[in-house]
Amino acid sequence: MTSTQPNASPMDGAELLNEVEAFHRRFNIFPSQAAYVAVTLWNAHAHLLDCFDSTPRLAFLSPEPGSGKSRALEIVETLVPRPMVAVNASAAALFRAVSGPDGRPTILFDEIDTVFGPKAGDNEELRGFLNAGHRRTGVTYRCVGDSQTVTPFPSYTAVAVAGLGSLPDTILTRSVIIRMRRRARNETIEPFRARLHEQEGHALRDRLADWAEQARGWVMGAWPEMPDGVSDRPADVWEGLLAIADAAGGDWPDRAREACVTLVKASQANDKGSLGIRLLTDLRDHVLIGIDRLPTIAILDRLNALDDAPWADLNGKPLDNRRLSKMLGEYMTADNDPITSRNIRTSGGILKGFFAKDLEDAWTRYCPPPTAATSATPLHPRSEPLNL
Repeated sequence: MTSTQPNASPMDGAELLNEVEAFHRRFNIFPSQAAYVAVTLWNAHAHLLDCFDSTPRLAFLSPEPGSGKSRALEIVETLVPRPMVAVNASAAALFRAVSGPDGRPTILFDEIDTVFGPKAGDNEELRGFLNAGHRRTGVTYRCVGDSQTVTPFPSYTAVAVAGLGSLPDTILTRSVIIRMRRRARNETIEPFRARLHEQEGHALRDRLADWAEQARGWVMGAWPEMPDGVSDRPADVWEGLLAIADAAGGDWPDRAREACVTLVKASQANDKGSLGIRLLTDLRDHVLIGIDRLPTIAILDRLNALDDAPWADLNGKPLDNRRLSKMLGEYMTADNDPITSRNIRTSGGILKGFFAKDLEDAWTRYCPPPTAATSATPLHPRSEPLNL
C-alpha cells in the first residue's frame, strides 16, 4: 500500500523513522522485525498525542529477568518528549505530573510487575489511572482543598512499561505488546553508554519533534486504512501509529500494516482473554465436541485433564463444581437467562450437568472462531465411558 506524503515537506519523515529504528537496533534485540517498526512509530506518536483520540501503551514484557526490557525503556527515554521514569510511583504523583505546569510527560514505568504482579498489593487506583489515560477524554477525580471539592485531573498521556510476566487484561488490550527474550549467544548489540549515546538519542528526539510539527496537519483527523481483521480495540491501539506511518511515507505504510497484523495476531495467541472466556472456549473446543450435554463431574474431569490449561491448578486447587457453576453463571443463554446446570438422565440416575445449547450464544459472542485443529481435538480418554 502506498501513501501520499504531505506537500512541501522540508523533512523526510521516512528517512527520519529509518534513523530512529537504526538507533534502536544498535542497542536492543527485539523478538521480531515488527517490534522495531512498532516501537519506532510509538516514539514518534509520543510527539503527536494531541492529534489522536487515544494513545496505546507500549509494554515490554518477559518471563525472566535479563531480557533487555529496561534497556529498551532506556532507549525510548532518549527519544520521547519530557520522559518521566517511574518505579513504584503512586497514582497521585502520576496524575499530578500529567496535569502539571511543565507539560504532559511521557511516563516510563519500569518493574511494572511490582505493581500488578502476584505479590503486589492493591493497585486499583494506579490501574484506573493507566486505563483512564488511554483516552484523550480520560480524567482522574480527586477531592482537593479544605472543602474537599471534587476536581478532575487530566490523565491522557503516553505510557511505556517494562516488567516480568503479564499485565491486567484491561491494560494488555490497550497496549502494543513486545514480548522480550534473553539474547542468544549469536546475537550481539552495541553497549549503551549514557554519556556517549544519550546525546545521539536526544538529537533524534529533537528532529522527531520538528517533524511532528510539520506532520501535525496530516495526522490530525486522519482515518488510516486498517488491515483486514484488525478492528475494535486493536484498531484503537494501532490507528495513531498507522497514521504516522502514512504521514512519513516511503515503505513505512506497508511495514506498519505488516507489523500491525503480526503483533495483533501474536497478542491474540498469547492472550487467552479472561478466565471466563478461556473456560467457554475450552468447553467448546475440547469438552463438548459432538455432545449436546454432559454431567458436571465429567466436564470437570476433562477440563482438569487438559494440557496447557489452568483448570487443574487455580491458586493451588483444581476447578470444582462450585466455581464452574459460578463462572458460567456470569454468562447468558440465548433467552437471556444465566447459564446454570440442569438435570441429565444417565444410566446411573439423574446428574446435574450443562447443555451445549445453553452455551451456544455465549460461544458466539465471546469466543474466537474455532480452528480446524481445535474442532477436531478428541476428548480425553479418562472421560470416554459416560453411559448417558
